[in-house]
Formats: sequence, C-alpha cells, structure tokens
Amino acid sequence: MAEAKLHPQARMVCDLIVASGRPPIETQTPAEARAAYLASRKVLQPDADDVAEVRELAAPGPAGRIPLRLYRGKGCTGDALQPALVYFHGGGWVIGDLESHDQVCRAIANATPSIVVAVDYRLAPEHKFPGAVEDALAATRWLAEHAPGIGIESGRLAVGGDSAGGNLAAVVALAARDGSGPRIRAQLLIYPAADMGLEHASHHRHAGQLPLTRAGMRWFVGHYLNDEEEKADWRASPLRAKSFAGLPPALVITAEFDPLCDEGEAYADALKRAGVSVALKRFPGQIHGFLSMGRIVEDAHRAVALCADTLRGAFAMA
Repeated sequence: MAEAKLHPQARMVCDLIVASGRPPIETQTPAEARAAYLASRKVLQPDADDVAEVRELAAPGPAGRIPLRLYRGKGCTGDALQPALVYFHGGGWVIGDLESHDQVCRAIANATPSIVVAVDYRLAPEHKFPGAVEDALAATRWLAEHAPGIGIESGRLAVGGDSAGGNLAAVVALAARDGSGPRIRAQLLIYPAADMGLEHASHHRHAGQLPLTRAGMRWFVGHYLNDEEEKADWRASPLRAKSFAGLPPALVITAEFDPLCDEGEAYADALKRAGVSVALKRFPGQIHGFLSMGRIVEDAHRAVALCADTLRGAFAMA
C-alpha cells in the first residue's frame, strides 16, 4: 500500500506558515491568534465573489445581540423566497468571525445558488461553553421564525460549518431533531470537531501537522470548555450523543492529514449506522482548514462545489 503523501499545494501552505515565522498558536493569546488568523486571508483566500445582496442582520440571543450576515447568491432572482444555509465559521470557538469566512459564504451562496446566513456567535475564552452553542441555536430559531420577512423559505433550511463550525452545525441538528429548533433539510459538516477527548488515532498520527497540531487543538479546547467533565457533554462532543436516528442527511468532508480526520469519519459512520443518509468525502493529501485556502489549494473549490451539489439536492426534496 502506497504511503500517503501531503498534497503539494497543502505543503506549499505549510511552508508559507513556517516562513512567516508565526509562533505556534498555543503560545499566543486569543487576541494575537485572532489577528494572525485574519491576516492569513490575504495570502490564502481567493478574491471574494460578488453576490446579489449582502445584508447585516441581528438575532436576539441569551447574552444579547447575535450579528448575522446574509448573502443572497447570484441566481436567486425575483422576489421568491429562497432556501438558506445557516453557516457557523471555524476557528476553534476562539478565533474567526464574519470576515474570516466571508469569501467561503459568498462562494457557497453563488454556487448553489441560495441564501447563506453567517452567524457571529460568541467566542471563548470570554464566553465559554455553552455560549457558542446557545447562540448557534438562537440564531437558527430566529431565522426560521422570521424567514419570510428576510426572503427565506422556512421549510428549506440547512446548517453547516467548518471545524468548530461543523461541531456547532452537528449540535444544532441534534437539538433541532429533539425539538429545540426548526426542521433542518441537510447538514454540511466540513472537517468537524466531533469529540473533545482528542484521542482518535489521527490526533496522534498528525499531531505535529500544520496548521492544526494536537497541541493547538488542546489550546482551543482548553479555552472553550470550563472543565474536563464537559468533554462528555454531547453539546461539546456530538459524537457522544445517545442517538443519531432521525437526523437530516449529511455531507461530511474530511482532510487526510488533519488531526480531526478520524473523529469526523467516526461521526459519519455513527450517522450511517443510525440510518441517516450520509455522503463522506475524504480529500487525499489535504490539511485542516483547506476550505479557506482557495488561492493556493484547488481542492477548496472542489469542496465548495460538493457543498453546493448537496444543498441543491436537499433543497429540491419535497
């Protein structure tokens, strides 16, 4: 069996990280890490697409206003209500915001086409678990309740996100199934964090692989959770939920050289065993975060296209 190799474009990204002299994230403060994350956009992300409309919104949340950004994709013509993806950005629950994933949300909105609503949930350590979960649920409920007034068809809602955002999307889907949210048509789980235990084999196999090392993941979890016991809470570790039956169809995307690869695939397997329709796509040779690296990594565009295909199929179902 041939040895797995890092994709040349992924290697280029890793070489750029090393050449930049950026210190390991576990040695940075949250403020420093946030600034570095945003700065990387200029190097890694392609130019953002024009969309038909961008609108700033806000949903009421348990701790106050939750900023939202609505993207209406090109092709969403006329005054007809449109299907929508509620998108939760990645960043380990500590970094990332509406700006960090602006390009990705625009690309998905146009490729589908549909509306995409990005959620600027509260970040840790200023707002620890379950703050992000509470905001994700509150925003999704509010969007469903106010859908017609903002151009959305409430019966055609999907949730999605990458990394920490994939974690939140999975949790929202579970909570919605159990009565805490609206009906969800599909879930897009892009290299999701599914188990806070950080003990799946890929955490050890790729412990030192940039841009997300095992030490870096520990840093994120340490800032997000209040104590060790919370790792067992399904709202933190959706892979530990008691049941996966009745969940919406899922697209699970993983990256071969990602510490989170195995837990994402374990989540896909748990859904399949519960009778949920699942499409699992592992991107060979790829690294964590590649969706936001489309200036260098061509697989980012393939992942967007795959997300769009999944959404079109889900939104077309009766």
